[in-house]
Amino acid sequence: MTNQDPLPERQSLWRDEEGTTAVEYAVMLALIIAVCVGSVATLTTETQKSFDASGAAISGAMGN
Repeated sequence: MTNQDPLPERQSLWRDEEGTTAVEYAVMLALIIAVCVGSVATLTTETQKSFDASGAAISGAMGN
């Protein structure tokens, strides 16, 4: 049995750059999803306001 120091193995993991691209893609994907969700939420609110204003205008024009 050999008792090797695991420190060089851990240091090589920190220097290994192969996994970096996967992490970068995951971060970019998370940011894109966050922007899409925020945009849909904003558009939903603005569309609801627009339909409410249109409904009120139509209702007012018809005298109800």
